[in-house]
Amino acid sequence: MQDATLRAKENGPAGVVLLGGAHGTLALARSLGKRKVPVWLVSNDNPLPGWSRHIDRRLDWPGPDNADAVTCLLELARIHKLEGHLLVPGGDPEVRLVSQSIGALSSCYRIMLPAWDSLKYVCEKPLLYRRAAELKLDIPATYVFNSMKQAAGSDIRFPVVLKPNMGGGHDRFSRAKVVRADDKASFLAAYKDAAEHIGIDNVVVQELIMGGGESQFSYAALWHRGAPVAEFSARRVRQYPIEFGYTSTFVEVVEEPEVIDAGRRILESIGHEGLVEIEFKRDPRDGKLRVLDVNPRPWSWFGLADGAGVDLGAMLWEVANGRKTASVSARSKASWMYLVRDAVVAGKLMSSGRLSWREYLRSFARVRSWAAFSVHDPLPGLLDVPLTAWRVLTRRIFGFR
Repeated sequence: MQDATLRAKENGPAGVVLLGGAHGTLALARSLGKRKVPVWLVSNDNPLPGWSRHIDRRLDWPGPDNADAVTCLLELARIHKLEGHLLVPGGDPEVRLVSQSIGALSSCYRIMLPAWDSLKYVCEKPLLYRRAAELKLDIPATYVFNSMKQAAGSDIRFPVVLKPNMGGGHDRFSRAKVVRADDKASFLAAYKDAAEHIGIDNVVVQELIMGGGESQFSYAALWHRGAPVAEFSARRVRQYPIEFGYTSTFVEVVEEPEVIDAGRRILESIGHEGLVEIEFKRDPRDGKLRVLDVNPRPWSWFGLADGAGVDLGAMLWEVANGRKTASVSARSKASWMYLVRDAVVAGKLMSSGRLSWREYLRSFARVRSWAAFSVHDPLPGLLDVPLTAWRVLTRRIFGFR
């Protein structure tokens, strides 16, 4: 079968197939939909993006962990005439599947993502931290154990956090994303539980860098042919949980040249292609910026890009179709908010005296994009709260997927 990129050049722009994801996928769909780009959603998980008026059609599939996942995507392309569409993974398991299967999937779809031989060095946390060290970038103190006995006899500095080596799992530990331990007993209990779920080699143990979202920064960008097309830095002003948030609740654009420089060095080392967000945290003890995580997909606050005047979604489409994009800068202090969760976080911060009512109310004036709500696409915003409540009930209480 002829390569999808060549066919796209011959036949003109096709559409976009979004594979999984949640709020980041929704924001990307809105960005593309505003430009009349046909958008398809293929998902077996969060239905939120599918309620957007910018999704032309939603298709179900068995998911990225299914043995026949690649065959299924190729069959969907054949049945629904999706050849030449840009395939954009919206979640971590989808990223891994597409990257590992670029050869097969590129026969039907266009893909802007490095092959796994390169991408794994930023997706798998142990490899990411090794690469960061090679690039002379700082990371949190990380502990490696080969057995429970070795972990029990170790001398580590508390508090620590336990994380899966890569996101996207459906077990209890992977869904939690981050587990905190403040002493040896709680650490060993959490480590044993995590190892039973994902295997001891897949559990990352790190010293917890103190400080809330005000210390956490991100590099956000679109890359093409190993160089940035557009980029900006942002600060996670508030997050949930407060000390080591697994999700952002209030994010604002800030100028942080050190974040930009570190992000570029990491991505240049793999010749990156496509969307990406890199998370850092500034250590209050020495002021050093430490690498935490890399997300080569639309991230939760992806909508901030459009709100800040750097529409990475539109640029992705332009670049994928061989068009030039104008050089733009993000509007300083432009912000994104996940209203329901941010209200919970703000309440906790105000009760502890770390945030005033006046500061909280002032933050609304800077919001240019919301996690789910949009005046022009209201249904996802209306359904986000009950949908989130239902997912918490079924996943965390009853243990359903």
